[in-house]
Amino acid sequence: MTHYVTTAIPYVNAAPHLGHALEGVLADVLARHWRQVGHEVRFLSGTDDYAITNVLAAEAAGLPIDEFVSAQAAQFESLGKALRLSLDDYIKTSSDPRHRPGVERLWLAVQDADDLYRREYVGLYCVRCEAFYEPDHLDGVLCPDHLLPVEEVAEENWFFRLSRYEQRLLKAIESGELRIEPEQRRNEVLGFIRSGLRDISVSRSVERAHGWGIGVPDDPDQVVYVWFDALGNYITTLGYGSGDPAYQRWWLNSDRRVHVIGKGILRFHAVYWPAFLLSAGEPLPTDILVHDYVRADGHPMSKTRGNTVDPIGLVDRYGVDAVRWWCAAKVRNVGETDFTEDGVVAAANRDLAGGIGNLVARIIGLTADTANRAGLGAFNEPISAARSKCSHAIERLDLRAAAHEIRELLANINRHLEHHRPWAQETDPAVVETAASATGVVVDLLAAIVPEVALSAQPRLDGRTVGPVYQRIE
Repeated sequence: MTHYVTTAIPYVNAAPHLGHALEGVLADVLARHWRQVGHEVRFLSGTDDYAITNVLAAEAAGLPIDEFVSAQAAQFESLGKALRLSLDDYIKTSSDPRHRPGVERLWLAVQDADDLYRREYVGLYCVRCEAFYEPDHLDGVLCPDHLLPVEEVAEENWFFRLSRYEQRLLKAIESGELRIEPEQRRNEVLGFIRSGLRDISVSRSVERAHGWGIGVPDDPDQVVYVWFDALGNYITTLGYGSGDPAYQRWWLNSDRRVHVIGKGILRFHAVYWPAFLLSAGEPLPTDILVHDYVRADGHPMSKTRGNTVDPIGLVDRYGVDAVRWWCAAKVRNVGETDFTEDGVVAAANRDLAGGIGNLVARIIGLTADTANRAGLGAFNEPISAARSKCSHAIERLDLRAAAHEIRELLANINRHLEHHRPWAQETDPAVVETAASATGVVVDLLAAIVPEVALSAQPRLDGRTVGPVYQRIE
């Protein structure tokens, strides 16, 4: 089976924060898990360069926009490397040669469907969201996500006939053709669509965009709206419209087309993007997996609030697996999660050093020969259950549930050893060998989440090599 996994591509108006790291880790665990079970996977991430908010940040920094964007995008790419994301592709929308022609082809396909028209418009606009809001969607006069005042914008734009796709979108989501997880987010999307869809602006004036963006074909006064442009990256990177066989393999014929996103951009991915694809006559994504926010100082972490945490600094201080494990084991699937550095340290010391690390050390201390391990014996049923539950949890993007199943299996192995006490008396060698085999399964389940821990643990189990699997953080 072929699976195409993507993260959202963030604006580069400021340095990456822990929320970006969380999304990268979640998507990476999904990609690694599917590779482990034998699927072919393509994993994509990148940066969203053509945004007015990027232009404003560059002007504030006193730098040319292309220079500013290039430097900022490099930080996001470095984050992926620091987190050991197993990426197959990475796009920077302002410099990738595949992107502009793909966006232009998508625009023309939508235009050919008679879904674009030009008209004057006055609306309430949040520059941080790069989106217009209806008054009843605001928090007073503030954007509900950024809590910044919206501004009234009046100009002539190109509009997309979103209203034409209301029933088709409902059918896709209600039937499961387009799966949205968790259910709470699915219900939010259905509620938004059922409230009535209005046509949306999909271009901005060159003047307001400060000349930064992809020009609307045959209209020198307008640039393509950043969300039309940015969402297109999922197919432009595959050579959409160019005859590249990658598009055939990973979009047209892929078994799964999965977007991993934060809840703040759900409407763009679950309503606008599928509607653009329907208009262009292209297949929809199969899955939209939505994660919640990480909180710091009592508020959702955001560049606007200034309460961000540097994830590369966290990796430097505590190691990549401590950060990855916190993202998996502590972050709730629904509901915001409070971040503290003490929480990162505590989870790593308890589960990685004191959990799998301690168990591997016990096994190594009990026997020097595992060449003829026994089968899994009494562990067959709990291991089968743990594998199934972990797989289903990861595919729902509920890594906290997957981590719980791994901890339960690890505790089961420790109870097995405590019951038979092979260190205190002569016992059937199969007791230790069975525990060793089951511990190997734990390591296998951990491999998608904390790959360096797994790479350290497996050789020690196989060859009885003495040494710590994971060093406790002091």
